[in-house]
Amino acid sequence: MSSGVLHQPVSLPANQPKQFYRGGEAIAALRGGTSGDFGPEDWVASTTTLYGRTDAGLTTLPNGVLLRDAVEADPMGWLGADHAAKFGADTALLVKLLDAGQRLPVHCHPSNAFASSHLNCRHGKTEAWIVVGTTGANPTVYIGFRDDVPAEAVAEWVDTQDTKAMLDALNPVCVRPGDTVFVPAGVPHAIGEGVFIVELQQPTDFSVTLEWQGFLANADIGHLGLGYDVALDCVDRHGWGGRLDELVHQTSEKWAPSVDLLGRDADPFFQADRLHVEGSFALEPSFAVLVVLEGSGQLGELEVRKGSTVVVPHAAGELGLTGDLVAIRCRPPVLSTVEDVKP
Repeated sequence: MSSGVLHQPVSLPANQPKQFYRGGEAIAALRGGTSGDFGPEDWVASTTTLYGRTDAGLTTLPNGVLLRDAVEADPMGWLGADHAAKFGADTALLVKLLDAGQRLPVHCHPSNAFASSHLNCRHGKTEAWIVVGTTGANPTVYIGFRDDVPAEAVAEWVDTQDTKAMLDALNPVCVRPGDTVFVPAGVPHAIGEGVFIVELQQPTDFSVTLEWQGFLANADIGHLGLGYDVALDCVDRHGWGGRLDELVHQTSEKWAPSVDLLGRDADPFFQADRLHVEGSFALEPSFAVLVVLEGSGQLGELEVRKGSTVVVPHAAGELGLTGDLVAIRCRPPVLSTVEDVKP
């Protein structure tokens, strides 16, 4: 691949691997495409596959090369020397558009330590949600247990598939556009019907599905092949009822050329800011994923508009984003906050 292609921003088509739950109309409305019942997620600039799959979920660049393979061929060009020194050819980031056409099951994700010990992977799956749209009268997410829950209670709920007990134990939060929710690994959660998010996460598809009945074909899929006796060790059973302000923030009133959306707690995992461009704004060199929410303009020489999803290689250098638009910029972890890992 020539550097002229490799080192410029690339506009990406939708990438919607089939899921087990229904989507709504929001992704199609944003992107101008057609909706599909089981296309509720658009995996943007993905080098990650669905759990247990060899290729589903991977992004293919317009030249036919998998982004994963392009990054492996030139990690410094795509990711920068400092990132490559710490992570190798690993972007350390997965971005999704997620439009819940039904409530997702109660589930959680492993931590780095759990994934390293049990799943032979350096990454767990801490994630964050940036709410960009809602439908319905009471769009709700469920995040963290209200109170401390004994391990035996969680095991009983999973064994009997007591959905009511699981949901009643969680904190329901009504959300609106501009809300952000930081979801540390282990914290049980569910996204309710009618919530449309830009999701940042560590680049895995590891989920421990506490509420599998009615969603998954069988319980085996829900415990990552570990058995629930082991898998449930990753659940954060602490109560979050009195400290949701550590996880949930409203950002819609913040208006600046670049608004930090996730704060320092997210820095070891990913970064996100909302760009409000009226004229021009300079983007520093970085691997990045842009999702344009409103308006139109140009990123360097690339035309972008509402619904554009763009992957930016580090070697593109400083780029001018010009026009009249609003976009979410997603970037990998702040390297100074990341524990050393071996490529």
